[in-house]
Amino acid sequence: MSTIEYTERFASHPRDVKHYDTALLREEFLIEPVFEDDKVKLTNSGYDRFIAGGAVPKSVAIILESIEPMKAKYFCERRELGIINIGGKALILVDGTSYELEHKEALYVTRGSNEIVLESMDAAQPAMLYLNSAPAHKAFTNKLIKQSDVKVMDLGNEKDSNKRRIRQFIVAGTCETCQLQMGITELQSGSVWNTMPPHTHGRRMEVYLYTDLPEGHAVCHFMGQPNETRHIWMKNNQAVISPNWSIHSAAGTSNYSFIWGMAGENIDFSDMDVIKPIDLK
Repeated sequence: MSTIEYTERFASHPRDVKHYDTALLREEFLIEPVFEDDKVKLTNSGYDRFIAGGAVPKSVAIILESIEPMKAKYFCERRELGIINIGGKALILVDGTSYELEHKEALYVTRGSNEIVLESMDAAQPAMLYLNSAPAHKAFTNKLIKQSDVKVMDLGNEKDSNKRRIRQFIVAGTCETCQLQMGITELQSGSVWNTMPPHTHGRRMEVYLYTDLPEGHAVCHFMGQPNETRHIWMKNNQAVISPNWSIHSAAGTSNYSFIWGMAGENIDFSDMDVIKPIDLK
């Protein structure tokens, strides 16, 4: 039996999305489950050909192989890949070179990398590898990004319940890429709002993976056009697709973290159109 399972999603027009009921909204944009022991779970999105998924190599090493829609000999034949580990220590082999990823460390894998093997250093504390991939037009250099390498931004405040730390792992200035960007935003205790005020960025799409949610808590993710917002209730370690025309914001019943991954026309992190909260509908 294959260790890789995938689903496909198609791009949706915003005038159609505003007519979706709860079930259809979740079917089109929510990604669940992301992680399953000894498998790779992938979602192949029609938005910028972005692939998001997870791998938990608990008892066996997993080879990350191409899936049929890619029409490629191997996964990174025409793609770049970002991996962030949110589990136990991982060992990743890329064409024979090994990289050890601690908790909340990242690896950038460039276009042209052939054999990618995912392993856990300890089956009792397996790695949980969150994967983002986008098409790439040239090759750069594989790079391990440790906590000490990241760009850090502190935003928000306690008064507005949105005090948060942004850790930029795969961004310009830290790691050369074609279009992929990844990082982690961690909300401080007592804060529940992320990306508030919200924004859109018409030249790139985004996927959020919500994590670090305490048991019994949930996050309400807001999406849609600023004047036609919708919401999706989400559990720990679930992901959601955000089209380029959609806001992407959330409030949780507790503080939490989320991994953001982006791809599109540009790699300017600050390229966004901010929407005032009072203008949301």
